[in-house]
Amino acid sequence: MPENQNTEWKTKWKDEYLEWICGFANAQGGKIYIGCDDEGNIVGLTNAEKLLEDIPNKIRDTMGIIVGVNLLEKEGKEYIEIDIPSYPIGISCRGVYYYRSGSTRQVLTGPALELFLMRKRGATWDNLPLPAFSLDDVDDEIVADFKQWAAKKGRIDKSVLDEPKDVLMEKLHLTNGQYLTNAAMLLFSRDPEKWQLGAYVKIGYFETDADLLYQDEIHGSILEQIDKTVELLYLKYMRAKITYEGMQRIERYFVPEEALREALLNALCHKQYQSGVPVQISVYADKIYIANCGCLPENWTLENLMRKHASSPYNPNIAHVFYLAGFIESWGRGIEKICSACREDGVPQPEYTINPGDIMIKFTAPEDRIIRPAGEKVTEKVTEKVTEKELSILELIAEDPACTSAVMAEKLSLSRKTVTARLKSLREKGIIERIGSDRKGYWKISQ
Repeated sequence: MPENQNTEWKTKWKDEYLEWICGFANAQGGKIYIGCDDEGNIVGLTNAEKLLEDIPNKIRDTMGIIVGVNLLEKEGKEYIEIDIPSYPIGISCRGVYYYRSGSTRQVLTGPALELFLMRKRGATWDNLPLPAFSLDDVDDEIVADFKQWAAKKGRIDKSVLDEPKDVLMEKLHLTNGQYLTNAAMLLFSRDPEKWQLGAYVKIGYFETDADLLYQDEIHGSILEQIDKTVELLYLKYMRAKITYEGMQRIERYFVPEEALREALLNALCHKQYQSGVPVQISVYADKIYIANCGCLPENWTLENLMRKHASSPYNPNIAHVFYLAGFIESWGRGIEKICSACREDGVPQPEYTINPGDIMIKFTAPEDRIIRPAGEKVTEKVTEKVTEKELSILELIAEDPACTSAVMAEKLSLSRKTVTARLKSLREKGIIERIGSDRKGYWKISQ
């Protein structure tokens, strides 16, 4: 059997394996077998009795913990099993913290170590006190907006919403001792980046992975970033596939708004803000990536994430305020809602990628929702019939079949007479046809 998260095979004992024991103790626990090859085959030990005494003493002296050290025998060969439980507190080996991840031993340093120790203490980053952030920094307009959202949703007693600002912060669990917390700063500050770098959303439109065409940043309270980001994505970055049922105009984006909003809420609730890296949204003609610095709850896998699960937000105090405002549910239904919205809208299910330092969701457009340049979609059949000047008209029609000659003239900086002449030429060539009246109809590109 190969090595895994909870099992390690060693042919002989080396003192460096104390670091592996430390890693197991800090993670899920596990077992190390001494006297076995890499496949778990028993090769035996000649000094098993001595190791049975030395190993427990070395573990106690270097880490201050007690683990099970057992002498086993099979087919006349002795080997040792070291049974390490998962410890509820952080364990160091000679002052260094190790962590078992998969079949590897990781050294915890910097933000990763800080996060690990907080988790072991039952603390969260968003509940840490922030002495530099005072009640004067809490924006009254954002508080008023929150009160309006919360009153409409009805998840908090109205009397609490009538309390003065300082009492409200306490009732929302946004204080720690005499100080406001990181969560209070992110939620109710007009400029959270004054205290925490990277507390914003960055959007970029890519033609290819290497070609960034344009980008924007959404700043301000994370309560306000949600609507601003969704609005900007739909108005500037995503293009709707426009069709008609009779005279009714139908606009369909390749990511349903409910799924996009829920994915963004997940990113803002679960982000590791101490990383200083913004939520990053990469938009292409046929796909969107939403990535944020974060991690799954301890011992979770992608399989746990995709099936029904309890709510386990990385920033529970932020999530609590989002819940009271009616932005999210409290039962871990975010992924379920995203998948359901995509299914109902007839688009592919999202794909999740879990990396060591970030989580990314990908939405992919079905072929019938991808808006390609008219030169791509049309000219394969009509290249010989269409001039470059006429192609510019086709591109506008492909974007919006209801585009009027007046709008075309404005966008192309042409006279209406010139646009009308080109439309007439395209009609005579059989490239386009008019559906409905001149005032209320639309153009259809012949296939």
